[in-house]
Amino acid sequence: MGILTDVFLPLSLAFIMFSMGLALVIDDFRRVVTAPKAFAVGALAQMVLLPLVGFSIVTVWHVEPAVAVGVVLIAACPSGVTSNLLTHLARGDTALAISLTAVISVASVVSLPVIVNLALAQFLGVTSAVELPIARTIVSIFLITTVPVAIGMAVKHWRGGFADRFEPIARRIATILFIVIVLAAIYQERANVVRYFTAAGPITLALNIVMMAVGFYLARLFMLNRAQSIAISIETGIQNATLAIFVATTLLRSTEIAVPGAIYGLLMFVTAGVFVVMVRREQPAAAT
Repeated sequence: MGILTDVFLPLSLAFIMFSMGLALVIDDFRRVVTAPKAFAVGALAQMVLLPLVGFSIVTVWHVEPAVAVGVVLIAACPSGVTSNLLTHLARGDTALAISLTAVISVASVVSLPVIVNLALAQFLGVTSAVELPIARTIVSIFLITTVPVAIGMAVKHWRGGFADRFEPIARRIATILFIVIVLAAIYQERANVVRYFTAAGPITLALNIVMMAVGFYLARLFMLNRAQSIAISIETGIQNATLAIFVATTLLRSTEIAVPGAIYGLLMFVTAGVFVVMVRREQPAAAT
């Protein structure tokens, strides 16, 4: 693993989260109060249903234990910068998407290690080789995600002009870093890449598609408008694969567990792209 996972990956993830912070303001967090119904539905889909579906899929699918943990790890991660951009492109409720990303990213500092430890216990058995200490993990994820977001928000608040100019550049850099991380993770396991794509490709694709559908139709069930439904669909179906790879390679020291995250990171662009095209064709005008 070496310098890639010990230095490049943490710094890249921190920059990606910093770029997210450049687009955030305090009002994005206040949406929990100002639009509680839409936020609550999105949070329910992402923080409760997504992990439950993740556990259910790997249990029914009977995949390798490391792949099972990797899939649940994806389901435990919040959405990221990519989901906000995709929501905007799909003419969804971008403010709602940003709020969900911001708040759930903070909450996942605690929820992620708990969910992943349950997966480790169920599929691998908790041993010293696979243990994910909750306290250490909370601190690590807090430092690598929440702190950079807070710094980005501080820059946005105190140097708004600079933040507005630099944020589009930072987003492009973040996208490039994400692609490099995903490709590097796959390269690390290049000898087994065909086997891993066969083992993890279908199940990660299923998780992605199922949760996008669950998010969209759950929102419609609660009578949210189309723009809100699109935002919740993307937020629920497009997770922070970079964080999944970071936890797997840096905290769990397992490239095998990281592989589903890397494969998911590639596949989600395809499914999200198809979804964006579909919803834009169905409703070319402003969402209602």
